[in-house]
Amino acid sequence: MANLMALIAGLIFGVGLIVGGMTNPAKVLAFLDVTGDWDPSLAFVMMGAIAVGFFAFKSAAKHPTSVLGLPVQLPGTRLIDRKLVLGAVIFGTGWGIAGFCPGPAIASLLTGGPAVWLFVASMLAGMAVHTLAVRRGWL
Repeated sequence: MANLMALIAGLIFGVGLIVGGMTNPAKVLAFLDVTGDWDPSLAFVMMGAIAVGFFAFKSAAKHPTSVLGLPVQLPGTRLIDRKLVLGAVIFGTGWGIAGFCPGPAIASLLTGGPAVWLFVASMLAGMAVHTLAVRRGWL
């Protein structure tokens, strides 16, 4: 049942990304171009997501288990450290260069061209390098 609910939630999330325009790199790059021909429409998509997330996290903090009886896992720290800042910089740089972030890129795999496949492959390679770095004690 949990896997079915995860699949349904993922499909709803993916459709929301597509409808909201987050899978269109040109639209994302226009949103990030605050000094040029700025397109603020994605700000409304993000505000809607933040509002939903805000109430979902508030509810999750009050309950140790989900409606399916699974444990709720929230971040254990609010510490802003070097690793968090470096990760945010890398994430933002990739988003700004490619116009994709992980969720929209995965949602675009079936409809996107070679650029999205290259982005996802690069993202997976970066995740593998990070895993290796953590295992070796570099991070």
